[in-house]
Parts: sequence; structure tokens; C-alpha cells
Amino acid sequence: MTIDTHNLGRADYASTVQAMQDYTAQRTADTPDALWVCEHAPVFTQGLAGKSDHLLHPGAIPVVATNRGGQVTFHGPGQVVAYPLIDLQRAGYFVKEYVYRVEEAVIRTLAHFGITGHRVGGAPGIYVRLDDPHSHAMLPQRPQKRVDVSAPIPDFEGLGKIAALGIKVSRHSTYHGVALNVAMDLEPFARINPCGYAGLQTVDLSTIGVQTTWDEAAQVLGQQLSIRLAR
Repeated sequence: MTIDTHNLGRADYASTVQAMQDYTAQRTADTPDALWVCEHAPVFTQGLAGKSDHLLHPGAIPVVATNRGGQVTFHGPGQVVAYPLIDLQRAGYFVKEYVYRVEEAVIRTLAHFGITGHRVGGAPGIYVRLDDPHSHAMLPQRPQKRVDVSAPIPDFEGLGKIAALGIKVSRHSTYHGVALNVAMDLEPFARINPCGYAGLQTVDLSTIGVQTTWDEAAQVLGQQLSIRLAR
């Protein structure tokens, strides 16, 4: 089944979340999967696991509690936010596979711009090497098969986070999604412990030398997500 992609442009965060919840609640077996791509005005969003001590000094930027997984993050202009609304039961894969596919779409998007994206064991999202964003060398921090079942303690040494992931699954259907930093004011990330990690550096495409537009990045990411999430 194809995915209906909609570019919402600049969209109010709270209204968009409500619309996703309504879409998910009203789904039937015949409701098409959708992908909403947008950007938001500056806002901090706190996930279900969020702890207030990770919100250091928000200042005038509003803080919105939300029902996605994860801790606190920041959305703002110059960031591509993609919300896949996927019926996983119909698609035929589970949540872990869904997360992998979303991350893979970001990695392929970065590759389009000549950047190598990396996964880090124990920390959802996509990261880049700060010393050489083009390097294809594997990270020692990459996810690996483990003998024990406990999650590894994430190691962010030498890395910057370029994409954050926060999802919700209700009635087998996904909402919330992924945010890719393109060309934005990164200062608000210094007002939080991004995704709950003190000192985690956040980067965007512009700070690692990629000059592109929001529209181009949104188009590439939307295309990659449509490809990766289709059955």
C-alpha cells in the first residue's frame, strides 16, 4: 500500500499532535498510511519518560508535554519533522523494525548529502562524527549483538546528534516520528539535556558543511521514509 505524503509547511505543534491522535483513533482497516512533513515554531517537547531536571532553562520557549516516548527535545524552524502514520499490523512488521526503518531513511537522506549517519547502541536517533562527518568507518559505539540483555550505556564521544526519534504506537498504528536538523538556531539545545543526556552535542547539516534548503531536505527525507516504510 502506498503512503500518502503531505507537506504541511509551518504547522502548530499542539494542533498537529491532536490531528495525529484523531487520525489514529479514527483509522479503519482501509485507512491509508500517511506521512506528514512539517516544521514547527520553537518549542520544547517532553516525552512520557521526561524528567523536569533535563529542562535546564527554557526561557520564553514554550514547553509542551506529549505522549511520545523519550525525554525532552527541541523543535524549531530549519528542522524537518516527519510524522509517519503507519498501520504496523497491515504493514507486517513490529515496532523494533519500524524504528530501524525510520533510522535507515535518515541515514539514506544524509548519504544523499554526502554525510555518513551512525546509530549508537542504547540511544535511538542518528549521529555524525564531529571530526569527519563523511567518514564511513564503523563506530565502536554502534549497536552490536549482546550476550546480556541489559541495554548498553550510550557513548557519545566524538559525536553530534543530527536526528531525534520519538514515537507512539496506538492500536498497532504509529504517530509522532523523527526530526532532522537542517539549518536551524541550535542554541535552544543548550537549554536542555537533549533526549536526557547531559553534554550531548547537537548539530545540523549546515554546521557540518552541507548547504541545502529545508524544502530539498524535506523532499529527500519524505521520499526515503516512503520507500523504507512501505510493505
